[in-house]
Formats: sequence, C-alpha cells, structure tokens
Amino acid sequence: MQYNPGWNSSSVNLLHVRAAGPRDSLHYVWSSIGVPAVLLVATQSPSSALRVNWSQLLSPSPAGAIWIDPPDSVVYSTAVVFTKLFEFSEAKPLGELFYPTYDLAEFSWDSLNHTLNHTALTAELRGVPATDPGGSFSNGSLAFRVTAYEAGGRAGRLPSLLHTADSSQLEFVLAGVTPRGNSSRFVLEVATVEEAGAVRRLRSERSIDDEYTPTIFEVLSLVAESQNSSSTLGFLQWKATAYGSRSPRREDGIQCRAQGLQEANWTLPVSSIVQAYFGDSLGSTCTISALNVSFGGEEGEVYQEKRYLSWSLLLGFGEPPRDTFSPLVISITAVALGTPLAMLLLGSCLVLLAQRRRYSEYEPIN
Repeated sequence: MQYNPGWNSSSVNLLHVRAAGPRDSLHYVWSSIGVPAVLLVATQSPSSALRVNWSQLLSPSPAGAIWIDPPDSVVYSTAVVFTKLFEFSEAKPLGELFYPTYDLAEFSWDSLNHTLNHTALTAELRGVPATDPGGSFSNGSLAFRVTAYEAGGRAGRLPSLLHTADSSQLEFVLAGVTPRGNSSRFVLEVATVEEAGAVRRLRSERSIDDEYTPTIFEVLSLVAESQNSSSTLGFLQWKATAYGSRSPRREDGIQCRAQGLQEANWTLPVSSIVQAYFGDSLGSTCTISALNVSFGGEEGEVYQEKRYLSWSLLLGFGEPPRDTFSPLVISITAVALGTPLAMLLLGSCLVLLAQRRRYSEYEPIN
C-alpha cells in the first residue's frame, strides 16, 4: 500500500494497493481527487508499476497523468466512481420529496494518511460538503473504508462477505448526519467505466442459506463481461442489506435495493483519476453506466434513530465469490433429512419381520 507515491503533500488523497503474483499483478488506485473513485487494473507482468505525473494530474487537463508501466502488460482496466448522494422522504400525500443533492465532487476530504494501517491493510477516506448551509454535516461525515486482503476468507463483521486475495472490500458509512426530513431515505449513485469490448450487467442470486448473514437471502453482483467470450472480467458484489450500527447485528438491518443499471448520459468530473487514466477515450470509446443503491425501508426510521448507516461491497477481478453451505449446515441437514429416512427404513424392516413371525406360527392346512 502506497500513499501519494512520488508526492510529499497530503493535501490530496491517492492510495495505491498492489497485489503481486508469480505471473501477474493487480492494481487498485483509490482517490478523492475530483470525486471519490477507484481504478482497477490487471496486468500480465508481476513487476508492473503505477506511474503518476503529479503536476499534470492536479492541472485542469489531467488526461494521461496516470498509467501502468509497461503499458502493454495491461489486460483489463475499469473504474468505479461514487458521484452523488440523494436524500428524499415519503411525504404523504404528495409522494416523494427530494432535497438538494450532495455532489461528492464538491466535498472536502480529510487526509487518508491518518487512517492508513499497513498491518491491517485498511484506510478510510472521510469527507464533508465544502459548503453546508443547512448544517446537516455539522456533527457527521461521509466515509469510504477500504480493506485489502492477502488471502481468501470472510469478513468478521456483518454482512460477512466472502473474499479472495484478488478482491478488496469497500464500506460506505454515513455517520451523524442530520436528516433533512422525517423518515429520510438515502440513495448512493455509483458509476462504472468500461473500455470497448466489455459491458456491465446486474445479477441477482437467491439462496436458502442465510448462515453468515441472517435473514438475508439475496446477493447482487454488478459484473463486467467480455462481449467476445462472455467471460467475467471484474465485479462488484454486495448483500441486499445495510446496517444501522457500528457493531451490526441482525436487528440493525436496513433494506438495500438496486434501482436498475442504465447507461449514463452525463460526463464524469474532469479532475479525477478516471480522466487521468482513460484520457480522451472516456468520452468516446468507454461506456459509463450508473446504478442507484437506496437504503431504508418503507418507514425509513432506522437511520432516524441511530444516525448511522453502513453498506459493504466487494470489488475484484474475475468471477465473484460464491457462498456454499458450510460443513456444519451440511451435517445438520443430513441429520434432519437422514433421521426420518432411517426411522422409516427401520420401521419397515420391523413390520416385515413381525409379519413373517406371525404367519410362521400357523400350521399349513391339509
């Protein structure tokens, strides 16, 4: 993990996470320059490196300021951008009432270096609006918590997402922010950038197993697929829930919905790492898709009471991880299904044996 590689100032945030394998390497570049975003690049070289032209990156025309060396080692690149936070309430009988949008490109962000933990491989990007006339953020903040992994496993906190060494977890946190209406609900706008030859699709999978995330039976994945081979290149994955507590429990669950994936008809902020990496292709050959993720049920009272909201998602390369039944669940299921079957077989054998003994007591009639 590198913070602002090649730059000594902490006035801006750029975190480079690199995972090196025997034949390839993966790069995650997190930043709040312009707008919160993460750049994901997979290469065929175990020694590929991130290069940043800082003077160009911080200029009004950052195109080409970020690249991977050697350039021909790149096999796949994409970006995820967190653009806006909407707030609305169910104002009856008028319907939905939307408040002025929080544009994340206009937020002021704390130095990420203060929260960087090289041992736990974690960091937190925390910010507030540069101007806050209503004072909603006077005692609160919006944050993105990043966790990288060195091996496969499962997160210890709910929703206990299953991860691999090729993935990273991001937790979106809204803490202490005063709602602007009764029963306010929040919507986070998430945009993805794909180069020519790749397309994003939203998948929903349901399972009867809620062992690791109680009462939640749906997993959503926003996957990038190759148009030529239909192979999965990268993914975003999350459970259909958020939580309203710093130490989440089942009863702290907040309903989470994905409101359709659509091709975006707007451009991303110019001053960002996405513009710096993709350059002129961002407005020509690249495809920008947007997805709204809403938090809160019909009443929307969980955040109103706790003033805390956390939503976790996994980002990575290749196919998203798939949960399987644990040995404990398999054993319980086997006992639950096997015991009645064994009793049925045993009972049938006893009945047959009893019938044979009963008829053997009679002498044959002459």
